[in-house]
Amino acid sequence: MQKIKKKIFIIFPAALIVTGLMLFLPAGSFSFWNAWVFIAVLFIPCIFVVLYFLKHDPKLLERRMQYKEKEIEQKTIMKIATLLFVIGFITPGLDFRYGWSSVPLLLVIISYTIIFLGYMLIFFVFKENTYTSRIIEVEKGQKVVSTGPYSIVRHPMYVGVLLMYLFIPTALGSYYSLILFLPIILIIIFRILNEEKVLTRDLPGYAEYTKKVKYRLIPGIW
Repeated sequence: MQKIKKKIFIIFPAALIVTGLMLFLPAGSFSFWNAWVFIAVLFIPCIFVVLYFLKHDPKLLERRMQYKEKEIEQKTIMKIATLLFVIGFITPGLDFRYGWSSVPLLLVIISYTIIFLGYMLIFFVFKENTYTSRIIEVEKGQKVVSTGPYSIVRHPMYVGVLLMYLFIPTALGSYYSLILFLPIILIIIFRILNEEKVLTRDLPGYAEYTKKVKYRLIPGIW
């Protein structure tokens, strides 16, 4: 537990600082109010989520703090995703500085609402499945989870992730950033396809689960 807490006390401030730098440095000003709201919406709930799982499921937090992918395909996918992620977060600041976009306040509010809902969906996924690791792997003793959101789609966490990523650009007041975040849809699709290959190979009962829950991401579509 102490080891997990130490990692959290390092990772959380580091993530906060890096996020702030990616947003405010390109903007050249602390008056980039969208960024302040984004940081609040992202990090304040995160404090309560971390405290909840420290008490109820510290092993999940330990899994979420793993970053080294074991699958070769996933290593490539995550490198591309990280590059797009960084460029996508730098762009809103530049957009603010040079006034490229004019996103209506109502759309900004709607975007933050959807981001929060996506965040809450991810939280409920974590509650349902303690094996929701950051990397693609199957642990000893791991079992198929088919309850809660997993009874609707096979990868509900990615639904929440997509809701967040697709509305982050407009929440930050940038249409141009959306162009960079859109390819993340393809990245998540490739990640899911490879993940299912690993799960079918290594997780007993997963093949049967895919027959029971037919859709991966969007009911009735895929």
